[in-house]
Amino acid sequence: MTIANTEAFDSVWDAIADTEEQAANLRVRAELMQQIAAIIKANDWTQAAAATHCGLTQPRINDLLRGRLSRFSLDALVNIATALGCRVHLAVDDA
Repeated sequence: MTIANTEAFDSVWDAIADTEEQAANLRVRAELMQQIAAIIKANDWTQAAAATHCGLTQPRINDLLRGRLSRFSLDALVNIATALGCRVHLAVDDA
């Protein structure tokens, strides 16, 4: 019986990213996507209605709601949140 080597990570982002910087970027983008999706759900918008409010196409909203993180930059997500009337705040803490 062979036991595979395992490695422990602080988060899934640390496991899939090559660098700490990439992990941090993924973490922030994922959190912002979740917040945007929560706003869409709270307003009970269809994807078409959400697209109108966000200034996007319906397929792009579908990508967002399905969590397709690689298709959204941090800049794009900030722009979407702003289009929804939100202000994005960033906090920097010691690692």
